[in-house]
Amino acid sequence: MTATTIVEIMSNGLADDFLLLALDDRGTNLVGDPGLDYGLAGAVLLDLMLAGRLGLTDGRVVVTDPAPVDDPVADAALTRVVKEATPRKPDAWIQPLTDGLRARVLERQVEAGVLRVERDKVLWVFPRTRYASATGDEPVTETAVRRELAEAVDGTGAVPARTAALLGLVQAVGLAGQVFPDHDKRHLRARLDEIAEGNWAAEAVRQAIAQIQAVIASMAAMTAATMVITTATG
Repeated sequence: MTATTIVEIMSNGLADDFLLLALDDRGTNLVGDPGLDYGLAGAVLLDLMLAGRLGLTDGRVVVTDPAPVDDPVADAALTRVVKEATPRKPDAWIQPLTDGLRARVLERQVEAGVLRVERDKVLWVFPRTRYASATGDEPVTETAVRRELAEAVDGTGAVPARTAALLGLVQAVGLAGQVFPDHDKRHLRARLDEIAEGNWAAEAVRQAIAQIQAVIASMAAMTAATMVITTATG
């Protein structure tokens, strides 16, 4: 495999980076439910695509290399795909991979001292658990991720494959405005589209990732529309 199809799996996977972007410093979910879960599942699939473990054949997710990537979260997802007898389309994998995924990624960030668990009650009655920044300020790891993404958006050239994948995920769940609040919306959208269409990975990998991101965007949009209809009729 070429260098463009494999990236180093760092201690923080794409799911960890996405989680930190999707939660504000007080632990509020900026994406909403189940958008956060869809994004996390998509991030794990993207990591495995970029690591050369998964690919797409005839529009279905296939295992190209069953070897672990030494990331417990991603490896659990890979094991599940390997055990599936019949290849599924990306949209058929997003929902199953959400099972317990958020809890595992949150637990990892708590154990790393990045987030802390806060429990209280809404209106003194309803229990609530939030995962806030352990320091009360933006986590250092999140700051690094935001800087990486900003450099890509503010630049004009090609960007690393992992960065492009995370930007596509951010765009898919409607988080771009939150991550880049000071950017002109039209210019931001144009730059994100440019990055998505750029030559930052092997064509087969890029197309596979683009399809996963499109699935997540569609699922998130359908959920949002359903919530609006339910609220209106209720």
